[in-house]
Amino acid sequence: MKKRLIILGGGESGVGTALLARQQGYDVFVSDGGAIKDQYRAELVANEIEFEENQHSTDKILNADEVMKSPGIPEKNDLVKQIRAKGIDIISEIEFAYRYKGNSRIIAITGSNGKTTTTALTYHICKTGGADCAMVGNIGYSFAKQVAVHPKALYVAEISSFQLDDIKTFRPDVAVMTNITEDHLDRYDYKFENYINSKYRVTMNQQPEDVFIYNLDDAVTVKTINNYPIKSTLAPITMSKQLPQGAYLQNAKMHLKWKNEEMQMSIEDFAIQGKPNQYNSMAASLAASAVDIRKEKIREALQTFESLEHRMETVATIRNVEFINDSKATNVNSTWFALESMEKPVILILGGVDKGNDYTLLTELVKEKVKAIVCMGTENRKIHEAFGDIMPLMVNTDNARDAVQTAFHFASKGDVVLLSPACASFDLFKNYEDRGNQFKQAVKEL
Repeated sequence: MKKRLIILGGGESGVGTALLARQQGYDVFVSDGGAIKDQYRAELVANEIEFEENQHSTDKILNADEVMKSPGIPEKNDLVKQIRAKGIDIISEIEFAYRYKGNSRIIAITGSNGKTTTTALTYHICKTGGADCAMVGNIGYSFAKQVAVHPKALYVAEISSFQLDDIKTFRPDVAVMTNITEDHLDRYDYKFENYINSKYRVTMNQQPEDVFIYNLDDAVTVKTINNYPIKSTLAPITMSKQLPQGAYLQNAKMHLKWKNEEMQMSIEDFAIQGKPNQYNSMAASLAASAVDIRKEKIREALQTFESLEHRMETVATIRNVEFINDSKATNVNSTWFALESMEKPVILILGGVDKGNDYTLLTELVKEKVKAIVCMGTENRKIHEAFGDIMPLMVNTDNARDAVQTAFHFASKGDVVLLSPACASFDLFKNYEDRGNQFKQAVKEL
């Protein structure tokens, strides 16, 4: 009898899992409560994989041996509750892909902020260093699809807490935790500790020969790391002291110490600047060292990396006003980092779908650096409550063009208009990329 795998969700991770499961001889059925995008539907049809969309046929789903749930589907979903009640195992896509990775190695990168940049940078370093590698997870292909279509010796994977919630055996050779800040609390019963537990699952199956890279300057990580039975070799990064092993910053130089080697590099030579990127660069360099990439290749890659779209991306300077697209800032902490790195007065575009945000974190930086706030969302009440007393200039808008024109109107020469919303984008936009692209389009139209 073929093992029956039901896949909930026909997006990137769902279809990737379906392709790999089909290849491995499973009886596969994909079920999506909404519409499946054309490209994914075409892949399912071409590979003769049975699927349904805009509905869930409970009878077909509840006779599964195992269910792969896409990360976007919450635990409180009724169908998920029924599957759990029947005692059917639910796994995530990274867990399924892990079973078929063969002898390949995995660098898994998680954290609340900086993980996309750290993943892209780690991949760039490994590729520059000659590794046969792919970037998977939340950027690039899903891990499962990569294993099915084009397996590699090394996978650099960006992994969310939702992916980690449903792992059982997934064990990365190198795990990176960039930081932990309050995010996605709507998915974790508004309990921060539940979200923290999720993040540490990346270390759950690691052994002493594996490596765990973490940030010694991140208050939450330092406070919680001893609550977990981590067996792997610890490799910290910091800007506050020298380390016997790990990466640290001193006198504007990065020191990378791993095994018996040491490398130094001036932070002025980094292709991406700013404090958050110095942390990202340390984490990525250390991860690459842990998979034996040579020091001179790490140095070369740090100088040639190109930063990512929608992440502190300079769009244009118009009449001496600079426009920066940080649409990827979907939580308050990301916006905090963005504001902290600003040297010029800021017109801040904020707002979107609130995930249980605590805006008080931003109060001091807003007082110090922000001249005006332009809200861009369908529901801006919380932003007004948070900053109404300290920010005389606040305006509501409900599209990117109006937000950009209003911000430009408030700006003087030498100011920065910063789109760093601190919220998800689904009220007005398809996703953060769509939001960033509409912002850039509106800037061009000025």
